[in-house]
Amino acid sequence: MKRVRLTITLRKDLVDSLDRHADGVNIRNRSHAIEALLSDTLSRKVNKAVILAADQGITFRPFTYEMPKAMLPVKGRPLLEHIIARLRKYDIRDISISVGYLKEKIESYFGNGSKFGVHIDYVAQEKKNVGTGGALKQFQLRLIKDEPFFLIYADVLTDINYTDFARFSSEHKSDIGALALTTTATPELWGVVKLQGDKIIEFVEKPAQNSARSHLISAGIFLFTPRIFSYIPKNKKVSLEKDVLPDLVKKHSLPGYVLQNQWYDISTPAVYEKVLKEWK
Repeated sequence: MKRVRLTITLRKDLVDSLDRHADGVNIRNRSHAIEALLSDTLSRKVNKAVILAADQGITFRPFTYEMPKAMLPVKGRPLLEHIIARLRKYDIRDISISVGYLKEKIESYFGNGSKFGVHIDYVAQEKKNVGTGGALKQFQLRLIKDEPFFLIYADVLTDINYTDFARFSSEHKSDIGALALTTTATPELWGVVKLQGDKIIEFVEKPAQNSARSHLISAGIFLFTPRIFSYIPKNKKVSLEKDVLPDLVKKHSLPGYVLQNQWYDISTPAVYEKVLKEWK
C-alpha cells in the first residue's frame, strides 16, 4: 500500500508511549505504532463474531458422548471459553454461536454470556451435518446488513490479534472480507491457499497428497461482510471450503492474513494431546 512521508512533533510522553507500544514483532517501530493507532481509531470496528460449535466430535469418543467437542477442557477451561476470552480481549463482545449436538451443555455453561463479559445468543442446527456454509447461512437474518463479522470454527485455538486482522482487512477494502491463513507441513489435510502478494488467487480443499502448490492453509477464521450470504445457497448442505471459497477467490479480490501466532486445529486426539502440553 502506498505511503506518504510526514514530519510531526509530539510530546515526549507520547513518544515514550509509542516506543512501549512498538514490540518489534507486531509493531515494528514508532512510525508503525502511529499508523496502527490511527488505523484502529479511523477504521470501522468489528464488534460481532459468529462461532460454529455444532460438531459432534466423533473422533473424540468416548469423551464426546458426554460433551460437545467445543467443551473439551484445555488448561481447566472449555475450548470454547478460550475462544470467547480471546474475542473479549479485543473488545468483540457480541457473539452468536451455532449449536447442535448436546447444545444444552454449551447453553447452560455460557448462558447469555454476562459472566464472561460478553453477550451470547444461539442458533440451533435443526439438521445434522449442514456443512460450514449451511451453518453460517442460518445467521443471515440475525446480522446487520452492512456489519462485518468474524467467523470462527470452534475447534481452532490460536492467539490471533483480532484488531490487527480487522485492520488488515480494512486496508485491503474487499467487499466480501478476508481469510486468516497459517502454514503447515501437511497442507493436503486442509484448504490450501495460493497467494500473490496479499491476494488469494487459488483455494483448493484437501488436494491429493503431494499435489498441494502451497504450504499456506485456511486457519478456520474469517472476516466477512454480509455479502458472503449471497454466495451460499439456501436449504442444502454447503461447505465453505468445497462449494464457496474456490469460486469466490476467482471472482473477487480476497486478501489473506498470514498468522504469526500459535495455531491448532483440534481435529484429532493427537492434536488435542499436543494442545494440552503446549498451549499457554
